Amino acid sequence: MKIPGPDHPITIDPAETRWRVAFQGHVIADSAAALILRESTYRPVVYFPREDVDMAFLARTERSTHCPYKGDAAYYSLMIDGHLAESAVWTYEEPFPAMEQIRGRLAFYPNLADVYAVDAPSAPAEIDEAILHTDSGSGVSQKEHWPPSVDAPDRPEGI
Repeated sequence: MKIPGPDHPITIDPAETRWRVAFQGHVIADSAAALILRESTYRPVVYFPREDVDMAFLARTERSTHCPYKGDAAYYSLMIDGHLAESAVWTYEEPFPAMEQIRGRLAFYPNLADVYAVDAPSAPAEIDEAILHTDSGSGVSQKEHWPPSVDAPDRPEGI
């Protein structure tokens, strides 16, 4: 067992946005609680909580691998509509203590499934001013201008 350090850093952070996984056009994972693992010079890996993955499309395989920093990984294949991606998903069910945060979470090979961030919904724009009339392009207003006084007699109610 190796411990991450300056020569081989590993960080695990909560994702800042929602993440999804799609396979053959089906969304099989959708999570606002994903973790991003950054290890040394490798590309970041998104780890999904198992409860946010539709396990009906995964089948456990016999494959296993060992990472000296994380522990032993188990694998799942994906099967949808007759399409198979063998050992496309991995998990550390009993990770080493330094990697406890990824226990039981699932990661997907991005070359076998589509792993993507979902934009967070944007907040409604703040209204700086209200437009009370429009211009047809001729430079002439299509509605009469109301006087700035709130008590103008011809002003429609509520405006």
